[in-house]
Amino acid sequence: MEARINLFGNDVANKFLRYINSAGKVLSDSTLPHATQELVKIRASQINGCGFCTDMHTKDALHAGESTQRLLLVGAWREAKVFTDAERAALELVEQGTRIADAAGGVSDEVWENAAKHYDEDQLAALVSLIALINAYNRVNVIVQLPAGDYQPGMFG
Repeated sequence: MEARINLFGNDVANKFLRYINSAGKVLSDSTLPHATQELVKIRASQINGCGFCTDMHTKDALHAGESTQRLLLVGAWREAKVFTDAERAALELVEQGTRIADAAGGVSDEVWENAAKHYDEDQLAALVSLIALINAYNRVNVIVQLPAGDYQPGMFG
């Protein structure tokens, strides 16, 4: 399998990716817990069918010390006892934020209020921005059919 276009070899795509990578740096430097950030990226990527991002963020999470058990249960987080209440709130927010086209009204007040119980305003801003960012990455990668499986932690810097 090959990508439809070489995102890293195309000047326009490469420039765009550099800009959104800068946005990602702001979020990774935020006070939103790193483990939560990876769980959010993995869940959105699963929902969107982005194999490249699912591979990347699962490997990054493992490299950072996340347990295999928790990573295997991200897709079934509602039934899994291995996530904190705060992580559950973030996972519910990423699901509704990723599936906004599927739900009239977008993110419910109940889901937002639950997230606000666990995260301060800066963390909520980071969480919302992260959901938007990973969805952008997912869409680029799914559209060009970027193959999954070859990512190694740290290969992008």
